[in-house]
Amino acid sequence: MSSQQEPSGLQDRWAAEEAKLPISSDTAPYPVEVRRSGRRRRTVSVDLRDGVAVVSIPATFTAGQEKQWVERMVAKLHAKSVQPTHSDTGLVERAAELSARFLGGRARPNSIRWVTNQNSRWGSATPAARAIRLSHKLQGMPDWVVDYVILHEMAHLIEPSHNGTFWALLDNYPHTETAKAFLLGAAYAADHGLSGR
Repeated sequence: MSSQQEPSGLQDRWAAEEAKLPISSDTAPYPVEVRRSGRRRRTVSVDLRDGVAVVSIPATFTAGQEKQWVERMVAKLHAKSVQPTHSDTGLVERAAELSARFLGGRARPNSIRWVTNQNSRWGSATPAARAIRLSHKLQGMPDWVVDYVILHEMAHLIEPSHNGTFWALLDNYPHTETAKAFLLGAAYAADHGLSGR
């Protein structure tokens, strides 16, 4: 089989999924740019960059495959963008309350926001900029888990390293160990395709 042909079962499955897509690259709410890569063999990705949906595909894709994958990925991006999310404004207030209650008000981020490009971490902090980013994958998790991640990242604004001083900052939060275990379980389930449903 050539690299430009797919098994008929896969084509049938794509066709069935395509029929469900509510959007095409022609009707997308933003412009679409397709980037072909000789280094890609099978993977397809999409990112929203400066209001443009950038779809990266293998250079070997046929025009038909390109069209199918672009429409699929643009629909996926659009679906993700219209999902309800917790507001970034609410995060600032939440962080201030958590800092006052558990960190003596010592950690005050300049910004805290949800991001969709953080797939291997639950959160990250940039102490120099006093900025915190939280993975959108936390949305829908129990509040005490999200609060732990916010506190964890705010503790990095005080102590960048995972040393004794850092962990002592989290001692006042009563759910630290349970939240860590919850996140380990969530990561394991995601890595192994388990849904619990």
